[in-house]
Amino acid sequence: MDTASFFAADTGTHPWVIYGAFVPGIVIAAALVWAVVIGIRVMRRESERPTEREQPHLPVTGAVHEISEMRELDELHPDGGERLMPYELHATGTRRSQDQHRRRWHPGSSGSFGGGGPGRT
Repeated sequence: MDTASFFAADTGTHPWVIYGAFVPGIVIAAALVWAVVIGIRVMRRESERPTEREQPHLPVTGAVHEISEMRELDELHPDGGERLMPYELHATGTRRSQDQHRRRWHPGSSGSFGGGGPGRT
Protein backbone atom coordinates (compact mmCIF):
# COMPACT_ATOMS: atom_id res chain seq x y z
CA MET A 1 0.00 0.00 0.00
CA ASP A 2 1.20 3.45 -0.78
CA THR A 3 0.64 6.66 1.20
CA ALA A 4 -2.43 7.59 -0.80
CA SER A 5 -4.27 4.41 0.18
CA PHE A 6 -3.46 4.97 3.89
CA PHE A 7 -4.82 8.51 3.57
CA ALA A 8 -7.99 7.23 1.91
CA ALA A 9 -8.47 4.59 4.61
CA ASP A 10 -7.95 7.20 7.33
CA THR A 11 -10.45 9.66 5.93
CA GLY A 12 -12.98 6.91 5.42
CA THR A 13 -13.57 6.44 9.20
CA HIS A 14 -16.71 7.92 10.59
CA PRO A 15 -16.51 10.83 13.05
CA TRP A 16 -18.86 8.88 15.35
CA VAL A 17 -15.96 6.58 16.24
CA ILE A 18 -14.05 9.54 17.65
CA TYR A 19 -17.14 10.86 19.45
CA GLY A 20 -17.83 7.36 20.78
CA ALA A 21 -14.57 7.45 22.70
CA PHE A 22 -14.54 11.16 23.60
CA VAL A 23 -18.10 11.68 24.86
CA PRO A 24 -18.09 8.90 27.53
CA GLY A 25 -14.79 10.30 28.85
CA ILE A 26 -16.36 13.74 29.19
CA VAL A 27 -19.40 12.24 30.93
CA ILE A 28 -17.22 10.35 33.45
CA ALA A 29 -15.12 13.47 34.14
CA ALA A 30 -18.29 15.52 34.71
CA ALA A 31 -19.67 12.88 37.09
CA LEU A 32 -16.45 12.98 39.12
CA VAL A 33 -16.55 16.78 39.34
CA TRP A 34 -20.21 16.61 40.41
CA ALA A 35 -19.34 14.06 43.14
CA VAL A 36 -16.60 16.34 44.50
CA VAL A 37 -18.97 19.32 44.58
CA ILE A 38 -21.60 17.30 46.46
CA GLY A 39 -18.92 16.11 48.92
CA ILE A 40 -17.83 19.69 49.60
CA ARG A 41 -21.44 20.71 50.27
CA VAL A 42 -21.88 17.85 52.74
CA MET A 43 -18.64 18.77 54.57
CA ARG A 44 -19.80 22.39 54.92
CA ARG A 45 -23.03 21.27 56.62
CA GLU A 46 -21.17 19.18 59.24
CA SER A 47 -20.37 20.59 62.65
CA GLU A 48 -16.99 22.18 63.26
CA ARG A 49 -14.10 20.16 64.60
CA PRO A 50 -13.53 20.46 68.35
CA THR A 51 -10.91 22.94 69.48
CA GLU A 52 -7.90 22.01 71.59
CA ARG A 53 -9.72 23.05 74.77
CA GLU A 54 -12.67 20.79 73.94
CA GLN A 55 -10.48 17.69 73.54
CA PRO A 56 -10.53 15.14 76.37
CA HIS A 57 -7.68 15.41 78.88
CA LEU A 58 -6.24 13.17 81.59
CA PRO A 59 -7.72 13.63 85.05
CA VAL A 60 -5.74 15.70 87.56
CA THR A 61 -4.94 12.52 89.50
CA GLY A 62 -3.24 10.99 86.44
CA ALA A 63 -3.97 8.05 84.21
CA VAL A 64 -6.30 5.31 85.40
CA HIS A 65 -4.56 1.94 85.58
CA GLU A 66 -5.90 -1.55 85.28
CA ILE A 67 -6.65 -3.42 88.50
CA SER A 68 -6.06 -7.14 88.58
CA GLU A 69 -7.66 -9.25 91.29
CA MET A 70 -8.60 -12.85 91.88
CA ARG A 71 -12.36 -13.53 91.73
CA GLU A 72 -14.45 -16.50 92.85
CA LEU A 73 -17.99 -17.52 91.96
CA ASP A 74 -20.95 -16.82 94.22
CA GLU A 75 -22.37 -19.98 95.72
CA LEU A 76 -25.89 -20.60 94.50
CA HIS A 77 -26.66 -23.27 97.12
CA PRO A 78 -25.14 -22.34 100.47
CA ASP A 79 -24.61 -24.92 103.25
CA GLY A 80 -27.79 -23.82 105.05
CA GLY A 81 -29.92 -25.51 102.39
CA GLU A 82 -31.91 -22.42 101.46
CA ARG A 83 -31.43 -21.12 98.00
CA LEU A 84 -30.30 -17.57 97.36
CA MET A 85 -32.71 -15.07 95.92
CA PRO A 86 -31.70 -12.97 92.88
CA TYR A 87 -31.38 -9.81 94.98
CA GLU A 88 -28.84 -11.59 97.20
CA LEU A 89 -26.45 -12.18 94.30
CA HIS A 90 -23.89 -9.68 93.06
CA ALA A 91 -24.41 -8.12 89.65
CA THR A 92 -21.48 -10.01 88.13
CA GLY A 93 -22.05 -13.38 89.80
CA THR A 94 -18.56 -13.27 91.30
CA ARG A 95 -16.96 -11.72 94.34
CA ARG A 96 -13.45 -10.77 95.38
CA SER A 97 -11.52 -13.75 96.68
CA GLN A 98 -9.96 -13.70 100.14
CA ASP A 99 -6.76 -15.24 98.73
CA GLN A 100 -5.29 -12.77 96.22
CA HIS A 101 -2.25 -14.90 95.33
CA ARG A 102 -2.24 -16.09 91.74
CA ARG A 103 -2.26 -19.82 91.15
CA ARG A 104 1.02 -20.86 89.54
CA TRP A 105 1.97 -23.78 87.39
CA HIS A 106 4.10 -26.40 89.12
CA PRO A 107 6.35 -28.87 87.31
CA GLY A 108 4.68 -32.27 87.04
CA SER A 109 1.17 -30.86 87.14
CA SER A 110 -1.32 -31.06 84.29
CA GLY A 111 -0.25 -27.73 82.82
CA SER A 112 -3.63 -26.09 83.22
CA PHE A 113 -5.97 -25.48 86.10
CA GLY A 114 -8.68 -28.09 86.06
CA GLY A 115 -7.23 -29.74 82.98
CA GLY A 116 -7.87 -33.27 84.26
CA GLY A 117 -4.22 -34.29 84.55
CA PRO A 118 -2.66 -36.17 87.49
CA GLY A 119 -1.93 -32.90 89.27
CA ARG A 120 0.91 -32.46 91.70
CA THR A 121 2.71 -35.68 92.58
